[in-house]
Amino acid sequence: MSQQPISLPAKLINGGIAGIVGVTCVFPIDLAKTRLQNQRQGHQVYKNMMDCLFKTVRSEGYFGMYRGAAVNLTLVTPEKAIKLAANDFFRHHLAKDGKGLTVFKEMLAGCGAGMCQVIITTPMEMLKIQLQDAGRIAAQQRNPGIMSPTKLAATNTVLSRSYTSSPAPGRAVSATQIARELLHTQGIQGLYKGLGATLMRDVPFSMMYFPLFAHLNHMGQSSPDGTSPFYWSFVSGCLAGSTAAVAVNPCDVVKTRLQSLSRGANEESYKGVVDCVSKIMQREGPSAFLKGAGCRALVIAPLFGIAQVMYFVGVGEFIMGQTPFGLLSA
Repeated sequence: MSQQPISLPAKLINGGIAGIVGVTCVFPIDLAKTRLQNQRQGHQVYKNMMDCLFKTVRSEGYFGMYRGAAVNLTLVTPEKAIKLAANDFFRHHLAKDGKGLTVFKEMLAGCGAGMCQVIITTPMEMLKIQLQDAGRIAAQQRNPGIMSPTKLAATNTVLSRSYTSSPAPGRAVSATQIARELLHTQGIQGLYKGLGATLMRDVPFSMMYFPLFAHLNHMGQSSPDGTSPFYWSFVSGCLAGSTAAVAVNPCDVVKTRLQSLSRGANEESYKGVVDCVSKIMQREGPSAFLKGAGCRALVIAPLFGIAQVMYFVGVGEFIMGQTPFGLLSA
């Protein structure tokens, strides 16, 4: 596999199809993950994932579960393409004489892929989180039992300043408006807030995911030079993705907190990664770093399973006329 030529247009097609299908299927769970990670002890709006989804539908309607999905659907194509193509590129150049890669080199290739993808991932997550978490802040406002009137007034001010309030009555703020405001007030670095935490999450994730997937997928090959069935690639992607997702969940919690511009009652702000980790440990304990871990596993598993099926079946290559459709020729 490491010696096959790399076709960027085909990777874009594979990444785009996989991303769009995957995001459409699992985005509501991703929204629940963000809201669960952002709520603090003593101010819980949601008890668990299902409670979050039920309350979201009840208060915001069915499409409330897809707040921020447009950002993901727009940017997930280049993100997935960069991730898959970069890993393939690094594996190609780290391989020698067609021999298999060592685990260390597989991790090195994954590290390179993770570092490349944050160019797209950071602003995508930054915008998505603001839209996803707006409903949680609004729910705090509606529930007088969660905060005192004094805290509620203070929170309203913060929300107004942090883009979650509507620009007009009954009209929700858009990702474009948030992006424009950030660029106007903070410049390009405003969209890349939390870049360090994103690297902390995505680099270790890729270092674990790609080698683990490669070894799991290799187990399904009928011969050393053969390929695994598409369903084996899907299961391997799911298992590798969910394992790596849970392992780096503490980094995801830190990233989510740092990238959230709006705050609810008694929700502190953070100066950086170290300050965020320290405050979470002191005020919420180690278990806070596992918030949303189950949701994240449920999001990442099918997302990467679908991505690997598109990649290994060769949908993009088939559309580009480079190879026959792998699912039919297998």
